[in-house]
Amino acid sequence: MKQRLNQLFTLAVAGLLATSLAMPVRAEKMPTDPLGGKPPAGSKVSVEDLDAQVKYQRAFEAVIWSMPAVAKYGMHRASVEIGAGNNVVMAWSGGAKPLLETLTPNNTTPYVTSTTDLRKGPVVVEVPKATDKANLFGQIADNWYITIADIGPIGVDKGKGGKILLTPPGYKDKVPTGYIEVKSPNYIVDFAFRSIPTPNGTPEDAYALSKSIKMYYLSELPNPKPTKIVDPIDTRWSTLARYDERWFEDLHEIISVEPVRKRDKVMMGMLKHIGIEKGKPFNPDKMTKAIFRRAAIDAYYYMQQRYLTVEPDELYWADRRWRNVFYSDANMGFSWDLDDMLDYDNRSVHPWFTAIYFPNKVTKRPPTMYLATARDKDGKLFQAGKTYALTVPEDVPINKFWSLTVYDMETWAFIYTKEERPGLSSREIPKMKKNADGSVTLYVGPKAPKGLKNNWIPTAGKTPYLMFRFYGPKDAFYDKTFKLADVELVK
Repeated sequence: MKQRLNQLFTLAVAGLLATSLAMPVRAEKMPTDPLGGKPPAGSKVSVEDLDAQVKYQRAFEAVIWSMPAVAKYGMHRASVEIGAGNNVVMAWSGGAKPLLETLTPNNTTPYVTSTTDLRKGPVVVEVPKATDKANLFGQIADNWYITIADIGPIGVDKGKGGKILLTPPGYKDKVPTGYIEVKSPNYIVDFAFRSIPTPNGTPEDAYALSKSIKMYYLSELPNPKPTKIVDPIDTRWSTLARYDERWFEDLHEIISVEPVRKRDKVMMGMLKHIGIEKGKPFNPDKMTKAIFRRAAIDAYYYMQQRYLTVEPDELYWADRRWRNVFYSDANMGFSWDLDDMLDYDNRSVHPWFTAIYFPNKVTKRPPTMYLATARDKDGKLFQAGKTYALTVPEDVPINKFWSLTVYDMETWAFIYTKEERPGLSSREIPKMKKNADGSVTLYVGPKAPKGLKNNWIPTAGKTPYLMFRFYGPKDAFYDKTFKLADVELVK
C-alpha cells in the first residue's frame, strides 16, 4: 500500500510540472523595446554629414586597395607624357639619375622599358638573346604589377631571346609558329628589363643590346614599322603616384579600361558610390575633391607608418636591422590574393608602396637579393641632416657585385643632388679609401667627411632610406653565416 501511494504521489507531481511548463510565463513588466535593432539609448550620429563621411571612408580604402594599380598606371601615364607611349622603347644609355622618378630604382644597371595597349590587338616584343658581352633580364607585368612573364635566363625565353606575343583578355586566335604567347589578364601592359654587361662586356655593350629590342602590333606583320627607341637619361620621367585628388583621376582611367576581376566586385560597388564607374564620366564636385584629397593624404601616412613598422619575420637576420625586400605572401608571390581573402592591406605595403617589378614567385635562392633599412643599429629611424656610416667587408659573398643605394624616405625615389650620385657599388672601390682590413666605410649624409668624398652618398638634407643589393649571392649569404653590419650614426 505504501508503495502504491508513492507511485500516485510521483504521478501527481509530474502532472503538475507538465501543466506548469505548458502555461505561458508572464513577465513581471511588459518590455518597451525589442532586444537590439537600434543603437544604445542616448546615442546620436557622430558626424553632421554622413554622406561625406562614407565618401571619405570608401575613398581611403580605395587608395589602399588600388596602391599597386595606380603606381603601375603612373609608368604608363609618365611614358605618354614624355612622348614615349605605346610600343616606344625607352633605353637608358647609362645608370639612372634622379630624373627617373620612380620607386626605389637602380642606378648601377641601365633600364629598358615600354608600355602598350592591347585593346588594339596582340603585341610582339622581340627580345634579343644574351651575348658574351651583355644580357637582359626583367619582367613583363599586368596592371597590378604582378609579373606575367619573366625575361632572361630563368624567364620564358631562357636567356635565348625570342618573339614574345602579348595577347589581350579573351584572345582565342591561333598563335603564329615561333612565338611565345604570354596571356595578359588586362589591356595596359608594361615591361622593365635591365641590360647587364658580362665580365667581357662594357656598359656600351649593354646599351647596344637594349636598343635591339623590337616592339610592334601583330597586325603590322609582315612589315612592321621600325621600333622607336628613345634615351630618357636626361628627361624627367615622373611616374610616382600623386597623393591628392589626382589619385582618383588615375584610378578612374584604370577602371574605365580594364576588366573587373571577381575578387574586386565589392570594391566596384564602393567606387560607384564615390563616382568612379566604368563607362561613366568622372566629375567630382569641389567638396568631393576635398574629401578625395584628405583620403589620399591620410592613406599615404597610414601606409608609411605600416611600412616603417617592421615585423620580426621581415628581418633577414634576427639581430640586424636589415629587412628582406622580397618579403612575400603565403604563396611566395606578391599578389596577396590568397585562398580565403584578398589581403589588400598587406599588398599595399609589401612591396608596392616602396618598390616596383618583382618576379612572379620568390625562389629560395634568388639570383639577386635586396635588403633595406630605415633604422640605425640602435633601432632609431634615420633623420634628415644626419650622417650615417656603413662598413662593408672586403669579402662580401657575391659572384658579381654589390651596391648601396639611397632614397628619400618621403618619396622612396632618388634624392636630387648636384652630384647626381644616388649610390655606390663595389665597382667604385678602386676610387674609395679602404680601411686597414680591406673593408670600405660608406657615408650617407648632407656633407662628405673630410677626405672621403669618393666614399660618400649625398642626401641634400633629406631623410635617407638605404637599400643594399647583392648580385649573385653565394652560399654564405643564404645560409646566413655572413651578416652585413648595421648602419651607425656618425653625427
